[in-house]
Amino acid sequence: MIAVTGATGNVGRALVERLVKAGRPVRALTRDPERARLPAGAETVRLRYDDPALFEGATKLFLYVQAGGERTPGLLAAARAAGVRHVVLLSSAIIEPGADETHPIHVMHATAERQVRDSGLTWTFLRPGAFATNAFQWAPQIRAGDTVRGVFAEARSAPVHEDDIAAVAERALLDDGHEGAAHRLTGPEALTNAGQVAAIGDALGRDLRFTELAPEAAGPELFPHVPPGTLTALLATFAAMVGTTPEITDTIREVTGRPARPFAAWAEDHTADFEH
Repeated sequence: MIAVTGATGNVGRALVERLVKAGRPVRALTRDPERARLPAGAETVRLRYDDPALFEGATKLFLYVQAGGERTPGLLAAARAAGVRHVVLLSSAIIEPGADETHPIHVMHATAERQVRDSGLTWTFLRPGAFATNAFQWAPQIRAGDTVRGVFAEARSAPVHEDDIAAVAERALLDDGHEGAAHRLTGPEALTNAGQVAAIGDALGRDLRFTELAPEAAGPELFPHVPPGTLTALLATFAAMVGTTPEITDTIREVTGRPARPFAAWAEDHTADFEH
């Protein structure tokens, strides 16, 4: 049995779907099982952070940590007490030598990695770079018209498809040899923010345009899910991506046997999320 936290998130949902399709017993842990809408083959259970009964019969855990992570040690202790032996943590590519260790996103993920190391479980860390799903921030504007207002049109990243992350997680959970590994995951190509918007337009058959705003004009309407204390640091990160070449790895192919999907493929997979 594999337990999956964050089961209704982008990566967690894709992982649950993969495990069900593979015929693997999976327990999807979520705060709201009634609204989860997960595949029928998954056992969907309400998440209780420090209850070992939640992990009964499970030997492996996929861990998604939300901001703060104060309850993560209790969850890991409960999992270990119930018989879980290996945890695959969704971390971040921000964890790297020379990184700004005061950055809020670095603090969150470095704390989670330390908590996992201290848990006594064997582990695998997944460190993806920019998620292709970050483009959902533009969905309301794209549904409303053909102009996307945003910051740093020329910021470059290598967006990674959430199902490619899930595919690596699946292999790390099912195959031997991933213990102690930190897999850095990226998409196969560098794109600017404006290029991503254009690719979404191509998938929709529309001519979408990116209109750049000054960073000081960015607020909650552009980043509704970003905590106010994190936005300033995030904007600084985006500024540093202008005119640079992002990290591109071949890890997804090395682990899964197939190359990472380009952003255009992600856009095709998600046209319904951007349609009027």
